Amino acid sequence: MQAAVVSAFGGPEQVEIVEVPVPRPAAGQVRIRVRAAGLNPVDGAVRAGVFGGAGQRLGFGWDVAGEIDEVGPEATGWSAGQRVVGLHYGQIKPLGTHAEYAVLDASAVAAAPATADDVAAAAFPLGALTAARAVDLLGLAPGASVLVTGAAGVVGGLAVQLAARAGLVVSALAGPEDEALVRSLGAAAFVPRGATPAGPVDGVLDAAVMGESALSRVRDGGVYVGLIPGAAPAARRGIRVVEQEVAPDGAHLARLVALVDAGELTPRVSETFALADAAKAHARLAEGGSRGRLVLTVA
Repeated sequence: MQAAVVSAFGGPEQVEIVEVPVPRPAAGQVRIRVRAAGLNPVDGAVRAGVFGGAGQRLGFGWDVAGEIDEVGPEATGWSAGQRVVGLHYGQIKPLGTHAEYAVLDASAVAAAPATADDVAAAAFPLGALTAARAVDLLGLAPGASVLVTGAAGVVGGLAVQLAARAGLVVSALAGPEDEALVRSLGAAAFVPRGATPAGPVDGVLDAAVMGESALSRVRDGGVYVGLIPGAAPAARRGIRVVEQEVAPDGAHLARLVALVDAGELTPRVSETFALADAAKAHARLAEGGSRGRLVLTVA
């Protein structure tokens, strides 16, 4: 099968399409015939060597949508032909979901949204699981105020939707051109990038990784949730500082899929690229400014 990999760290030009053996599922795993797979910032970090792995050939891809092709022993509840989504966790791995086939733990898989095609379905597992965990970690009661930074991005936009659904009063921080977008996602107030909110908030969900600047907008005794382990600012003024790290969780993913089918959570796709054009997709990722997920498609 074909797969996108990197053997030497660097820019998008280091992405290669190689022929590798089709993987087989072990106990508790399923093999998915990949139809679409999201390209996330973490993939760019893998390519650049942020997580290490020098001297190895590393695969890309966390999000996947497709059909189950083979079921390993003890992977109960699944059968060949089922349409699914999943999260292939891990920065350092020989193969990811940017391939014609991918093997995942059955516990990381959920039935795909009935209302979304494969491209849209592949755009949300990592972002939605990240956003949902971050909203949960806020620990705020309905009616509390929360500022979501990077609200027009994939994770930030999903966080706005989930926080509003949880009854929080959401202020969305984004570029001036994104006001209509974030309000359509459920933001009650809009804060242009560089501006100062009207007053302190009960919590900040820092999808833009603003750090100290975001923490300064939290009231004494409030909460700050960061999305990158090790990148959060030090706690002060009684503020609870927590960091989330995403984990594969098929049961949680199934609940998020249900929200997609109910029209309460909207996957956003920016552009699509064929698997063979993975290097071009990485170049687009490096440009930044996307308002939806970049997705690789597999014929």
